[in-house]
Amino acid sequence: MALFRQLDEQVEQLLSLFSKDENWLIVINADPDALGSALALKRIMTRRVNTVAIAQINEIKRPDNLSMIRYCRIPTQKLIPNLAAQYDKFALVDSQPHHNPEFKNFKFSVVIDHHPIIPDNPVEADFIDIRPKYGSVCSMMTEYLYNMQIRPAKLLATALMYGIRCDTRTFEREFIDADMAAFKYLSKFADSKLMNRISRSEFHLDWMRYFSRAFYNLRRIGHGLYAHCGNVENPDILVIVADFFTRVHNVPWVVVSGTADDKLVCIFRGDGLRRDMGTMAQKLMNGLGSAGGHKQAARAEVPLADLDGEDAEIFMLKRLGKGKKKTIRRI
Repeated sequence: MALFRQLDEQVEQLLSLFSKDENWLIVINADPDALGSALALKRIMTRRVNTVAIAQINEIKRPDNLSMIRYCRIPTQKLIPNLAAQYDKFALVDSQPHHNPEFKNFKFSVVIDHHPIIPDNPVEADFIDIRPKYGSVCSMMTEYLYNMQIRPAKLLATALMYGIRCDTRTFEREFIDADMAAFKYLSKFADSKLMNRISRSEFHLDWMRYFSRAFYNLRRIGHGLYAHCGNVENPDILVIVADFFTRVHNVPWVVVSGTADDKLVCIFRGDGLRRDMGTMAQKLMNGLGSAGGHKQAARAEVPLADLDGEDAEIFMLKRLGKGKKKTIRRI
């Protein structure tokens, strides 16, 4: 039995897009899955195009992401107009163009992702590979490397393995056999000590104040939990706090919100048994800003200007409580 599915047609189509006289930029919203996937795509493009680089739209401040970039030597840089102007072709991994307004400035030739397909937001590109059942895009990129007979070097294998580990939450979130097969395959080449070093770099000391705010503002809404962290220096802290609260017994869903860069940012986490977090995020925002994700994890971002002057925490409490104060109580 083959270790991975055969991708002969996809590989042929993908490689046909590359030319020695073109300059490619791989665009990401940086997290471990996106970073590992981008590094793999860069490896595939190497020596097939003139130049290839990686650029992220977000500011990277999470310690584990910074450690991953440092230890796995991922050459990503902040995406600015002057940088984008140096490239002819653009690829997008671990996202779709409608996921963030900054992506709409680009005409992507390649889109590789595992988030749900939204019929109202069709993806247009010369090459599209979107597999919502996969737990990680790093698993998909591992399959491409295997089909191209490219053995991943130690740092690339470590980055891919860490991306799978993070996006499946060490296989606690939804995944398929292909994710497990990729993880097992990569373990032969990756540096486990290096991966553990990356995963232990999770918190900044000054982020503890956001945990304090979250505990102070924590509310039970129906069976779920909601906490507002106020203004945060980086939305990544909201992800850390939300993931922490998923460990609370008998809580099927968690929403943690905060404000950053004139936007309300909301992180949704669920147990995967009852509510679909992606659907919940979209219904809750009802067309405001951008919202979506998976069954167990989702995100929404709404410009504060769209709240018409209403306090961000009050806005969220009204929407989560559906206007019924009796369903909301402080912890």
